This record gives sequence, structure tokens and C-alpha cells, in this order.
Amino acid sequence: MAGHTSWAAEAPAINHNACFEIDTTAKCVFDSSDFAGSGLPRIIGHSAALQDVLRLVRVVAPTDATVLIQGETGTGKELIAEAIHKCSDRSGGPFVKVNCSAIPSGLLESELFGHERGAYTGAFTRTIGRFERANRGTLFLDEIGDLPLELQPKLLRVMQERQFERLGGTATIHADVRVICATHRHLVEMIEERQFRADLFYRLSVFPMELPALRERLEDIRLLVHHFAIASAARMNKQLTAISEEFMAALVRHSWPGNVRELQNFVERSLILSTGPVLNGSLPELTCRPNLSAPVTLEQADRSHILQTLQQTEGVVGGPNGAAARLGMPRTTLISKMRRLGINPFQRSSAQVRAESAA
Repeated sequence: MAGHTSWAAEAPAINHNACFEIDTTAKCVFDSSDFAGSGLPRIIGHSAALQDVLRLVRVVAPTDATVLIQGETGTGKELIAEAIHKCSDRSGGPFVKVNCSAIPSGLLESELFGHERGAYTGAFTRTIGRFERANRGTLFLDEIGDLPLELQPKLLRVMQERQFERLGGTATIHADVRVICATHRHLVEMIEERQFRADLFYRLSVFPMELPALRERLEDIRLLVHHFAIASAARMNKQLTAISEEFMAALVRHSWPGNVRELQNFVERSLILSTGPVLNGSLPELTCRPNLSAPVTLEQADRSHILQTLQQTEGVVGGPNGAAARLGMPRTTLISKMRRLGINPFQRSSAQVRAESAA
């Protein structure tokens, strides 16, 4: 079956209209003939960066190892987690998802481990938690960096001993669950700031994976645009025959700070606004946001933000009106960050230097 499909990027160009013809047979990287699982998620792309990730999926899926998926927002962490589950021996079991940032901290313990009747006010019946629901399957803990500090020891115990008790209960329940976690936060820095337990981090990161940002896999953008355009057109019952080359080139040049999710939403919005069979989109919307789109590393962003704050406090680090208080972190943590980034309290930011030079 795979031999009869073709990459969307290889769709022939229509020169007289400077458009790319829509190819409805756009191929995804995952194919059921290559993997043991069924119902695999569509992961679009053929870049080297994405292929490296998929190689790791193939390696870790047959094991029961805990996986920690890290990457920026919108890079597809949940898709990779689902792919690992579908390619594993647990593919016949449940794939249970929990977004740790979407559930109030007071309810998260009950959501994860369940509760007995009368465990707290309003608990009128026994409730099965996500760990029990995921028995013989996979539990995906999204945004694990937002797990409250007080719940982290209990999660660590479940990971180590594979057993737990429901909230308000005494019976020990054994858990045959594989855990996959994901986060866009930098857990090592959170450990330094005592916001995340080091022992839990080491237990979760048995097999760490880093997903590339979309700006690191530009060759996949054309494939993704074709895929999203075809899917959206079918859902909206719109006729779509081609995508403007000018529009496609602008999409490739854009840095997409929101990654694949931002690209998908932009293509869908462009299709809603389109009035003909050729997708043109809004080029000014892509070209008028250079400051928002400029790709910078986390270290560069941290450095710039700290320098700007120090400029506002005239170099004062501690105290109620100091830079540490404004940044919402302990003074010692800020000093440690400044040493690591090579920042002097009285150093001027690059923006300030440019402003003085212009004056």
C-alpha cells in the first residue's frame, strides 16, 4: 500500500499559475506495514530531525521503559507518546491521557489515583483513577512540570513500587502501567529552583526524547501545509485544487514560534477566508511580525529578560524592589543564573546599547 502513495512535496508545480497542485495522497511517515501497532497517529514529515525522533520511537516502544518527551509547545509530544504506545506490546491496552496543568491541584490526586466514597466532601461514590484505567496499557502524563510538589512523592512511589491506594482508602492496588511524560518546561532548572524533585526527575527520564521545533525541520512545512489544507477543505466542504507558491514560500520562511499547532491553525484560518480554489492566505500577517517570530534560544531569552529587569532596578538584585523579586525567584537562584549567563548587575542590554548608539 505504501508503494502507491507519494509525498505531497513531490506534487507537480503548475507553472502558469505558480501554484502547487494539491495531492490528496500525501504520505505520513508512519505506515502500518513498518510498525507492529495499528491505528497509528499521522505524523507528517521526512526531515532528518523528525526521522531521528522516529528512530528513537522504534527503539524504545518494545520496552517498558519510562519515557520523558521534551519540546516546545505545539511540537507534537502527544502524537509521539501515542505512537510509542501503539508500537508497543501494550497497544491492545488503554492509552489514558492526563493533562497535569488542566486539572486543579486539589482534584489531581483523585484524578490520578481515584477515591473511595466519603473520602472528601462531595465524594458520594467510589471513583476509579487514571492509573487504574490505564492498567495493562499506557498512562500519558502531559505537562508533568506542572505537577504540584506535594503530589510528586506519591507519583514517585507508584513509579518505584507499582502500587498505590485510592484517596481515603487502605487497600493497596497494584498498577501494571507504562508511564510516558511530556513537558515544555526545563525540569533541570525547576530542580535548581526546588520546584521539581530530583529523584522523580531521574525516575521519569529513563529514556529522554527531545522533539525538534518546526523551525528545525523546515523541509516538512510543505508536507504539513498540504495535509492540513486537504483535511480542512474536506471538513468544510470547500473545493481546493492548489496552493499559491508565493503563499507556500512565505509559510516556509516564517519561524513558527507556536510550531505545528500554529501552522495548522493558520492554514485553517486561511482556508476559511479563501474565496477560490487556490489557497493564497494572508501574506501581511506572516511578514508583519518579525519581532515575535525571530527564533531565539531559551538562554538568549533569559539573558535579555534578566538584563532588562536589572536595568529597571539599576542593578539591584535583592530586596523587595530588586530584580529577584520582580522575576519571582529567590535571590540566590537569580545570582546563580547570572553567573551561568555571564551577567554583570550593571551590564547594559543590547537594546539599550542600540538605543544609545542611535541617539
